[in-house]
Amino acid sequence: MPNTPYSNNKYLEMQAYVGITKHNGGLEATNELLSLCRIEAAREVLNVGCGVGATSTYIVRRYACRVVGVDISEQMIAWSRKRAREAHVEARLEFHTADVLDLPFEDGRFDLVFAESVLGFVEDKSRAIRECVRVTRPGGYVGINETFWLKELSPEMAEGVRRAVGMSIPALATWQSLWEASGLDEAVVKTYPIEARREVRGRIRLLGARWVLAGFGRLLRLYFQEAASRPFLKEIFNASMDTMESMGYGLFVGQKAGGRT
Repeated sequence: MPNTPYSNNKYLEMQAYVGITKHNGGLEATNELLSLCRIEAAREVLNVGCGVGATSTYIVRRYACRVVGVDISEQMIAWSRKRAREAHVEARLEFHTADVLDLPFEDGRFDLVFAESVLGFVEDKSRAIRECVRVTRPGGYVGINETFWLKELSPEMAEGVRRAVGMSIPALATWQSLWEASGLDEAVVKTYPIEARREVRGRIRLLGARWVLAGFGRLLRLYFQEAASRPFLKEIFNASMDTMESMGYGLFVGQKAGGRT
């Protein structure tokens, strides 16, 4: 796989190479998160950790707003721009390489800032949330979709997940504490279990069957052409199967104080 900013996280590096990103709940969760964030009233939206640009492209095709997508990976940004070109929506979309811990935007620019399955991979989650709040206008909304454990795992299973995806998934109480400390008003937290079949359907609906098939083809080539990748890919699969029933995801939404009158 090529060298990327994700090189210290093989799971994210693999996603950048294959061209498929995911978040729990798929398109259904995206729609609910955007609705809770009052996207119908937004003029400019920031998609933090935009991955291959699936949600960003979906938004501009459905809503009358402009979207800016950022990701730390140049390869992800390349995928995003490709998707925007294929959908013929480049006029209301722009993508930039950027880190959630240091967003290159002025204070209070966006009506809505959101991230889907991004902050779980960031060590300093408090700082990431503060950055999202900083670039949101007073009265605007911040929303995230993040994974948590429904029950405590054995030390062996927790370590297996850490090796496979490169992060330690927090408990729900940790996310709730972070959200309470964000300073956002009208905080909303909605939680759901993860269901395997629903996840697959939701991913295909958001990404599109053709895109998923192409990505799966690249994954198969990686598996068969790079023997060194096989143990890691097997570890990801095994960790997912072993722990999916123990995971849930939460939608966290809040409004920045001081809106227009």
